[in-house]
Amino acid sequence: MNADNPIDYDDLLARGREIYPGMRIGRPGRARTYWATMFFMRLLRIRWSVKITGASNVAHGPAILVGNHVSAMDPVAAVIKHWWRVTAFAKVEVFEGKGAMFFRWMGQIPLRRGDEASTRWALEMAASTLADGNKLGLYPEGTRSPDKKSLHKLHRRILIPVFQTSPDVPVHAITTTYLGVKRLRMRVKVHITPALPIDVRTMHPNDIVEVITDALLKAGGMPFVNAFARDLKAKVA
Repeated sequence: MNADNPIDYDDLLARGREIYPGMRIGRPGRARTYWATMFFMRLLRIRWSVKITGASNVAHGPAILVGNHVSAMDPVAAVIKHWWRVTAFAKVEVFEGKGAMFFRWMGQIPLRRGDEASTRWALEMAASTLADGNKLGLYPEGTRSPDKKSLHKLHRRILIPVFQTSPDVPVHAITTTYLGVKRLRMRVKVHITPALPIDVRTMHPNDIVEVITDALLKAGGMPFVNAFARDLKAKVA
């Protein structure tokens, strides 16, 4: 523990291992393999043409990047051209599947939906990574867009507590759009907005969600569906 980061990371990590006994969770927010993994991910630019606008809006130091979610590759597209350490929440199931190693190497934060102890711990881990001066990625739709193009209602169960825990950290909207394949390369457009006018100390959660929703819609130009993506997927299933 140090003056700049009052959170005892080793204690936090130990509690995470107690919450997920028998599961390897790596070192969320501080994975030693992060930069090596980033180096190899940047090789994707051979097959991906990624255009990122607005990166200069993000100042050095901690920031919260709130994005739309149309593909599992959204977090990769966001960092493929910038040497940022971005930590995001990931449903605990991915730490138990075939891709678990990738999420550990990237230092992502496991989260068991609906579990209070897991949620509390994940929020503390998110605050820790921000206190370290890094970026936090949030995808408040909760799951990928069923139609791969629309923005759905945002869940606030994690969104608002993250802001409340780190009220002075700037919040940016980030949108990712996949434009299809041209000359054997996937074309991807990423846009990052200036810091949003959010003051969690004085604003009602409904107003905060509205600001973020409007920013995402304006930045990404996608249609809005006034329903939770997870509910729509459940109906289809």
